[in-house]
Amino acid sequence: MTPEICVVITAYNAEDTIGDAVRSALEQAEVAEVVVVDDASTDRSAEAAQDAAAGDARLIVLRNDSNQGPAAGRNRAIAASRSPFLAVLDADDFLLPGRFSRLLAYEGWDLIADNIAFVPADMAQAFDPTRLPDSETRVFELDLAGFVEGNMGKRGETRGELGFLKPLMSRAFLERHALRYDESLRLGEDFDFYVRMLARGAKFLVSNECGYAARVRENSLSGRHGTKDLGALMTAASAHLDDQSVPRAANSAMRRHHDQIRDRYLLRRFLDIKAQDGLGAAFGFSIKPPRNFMPIASGILRDKLRAQKQPAAPVTNTLRLLLRPED
Repeated sequence: MTPEICVVITAYNAEDTIGDAVRSALEQAEVAEVVVVDDASTDRSAEAAQDAAAGDARLIVLRNDSNQGPAAGRNRAIAASRSPFLAVLDADDFLLPGRFSRLLAYEGWDLIADNIAFVPADMAQAFDPTRLPDSETRVFELDLAGFVEGNMGKRGETRGELGFLKPLMSRAFLERHALRYDESLRLGEDFDFYVRMLARGAKFLVSNECGYAARVRENSLSGRHGTKDLGALMTAASAHLDDQSVPRAANSAMRRHHDQIRDRYLLRRFLDIKAQDGLGAAFGFSIKPPRNFMPIASGILRDKLRAQKQPAAPVTNTLRLLLRPED
């Protein structure tokens, strides 16, 4: 078939892993372009990408003069490419063989994603996708309410992770609705993008077959976001509540998701003020307005109870899948 996919890779100081990402994309016969945006790295990320391509003309490397964040990098790559389908690949990650041929076999979608294998960094080089657990192939449609629900934690459970999905996306849909990544976000930018697509009627298919491997590292940037980043995500969540395109069936999930982000932000802001200006100033923030108090108090209590529990043994060298066979 004619190659028709652009793989978008934004990179910041990823010289150790970007070569695997680029090679895995270029090995897919359906890929016409691999656009790497080096986000003002201080290492050899751009050169490592070029080395991995070994002269393959499908690779395009763009460099930012200053760090703009992944959302801005993705928008720049989208603007520089022409392929009818777009796929985001993080610079730490890699695609599994045959991924796009499997996804393109399905019809009638605006986004289509597959399962993700979370691979410990020290296992990545020896990772063998043929040894992943076998399960009957299943494809399901994910609507806006289901997607948002899949990103929220329930009492006693960890937060959902459907926002980690890395779908193949239709450029025609993005152009028709004038959609691009929100460049104010450095946290949750993919989630926000998919929400706005789904709110405008995008059909989102998900396969339980595994085609994407995410390298898990202790120093991952996703674990180092600050209060400002969380505040920007709260602003985006507030905009979702005001979006007239959101179907009524998703309103409840959208509200609960917004409230969870707001509560996390309020607690983080309280702790920042306490560290900078003392307990008195932090207490003032917690009661002005009064509705701040309960989310902050509940968050403090939850954290203290969690700290008192016997810590579980750290999980090491364990591969897991985003979608379990029973999902």
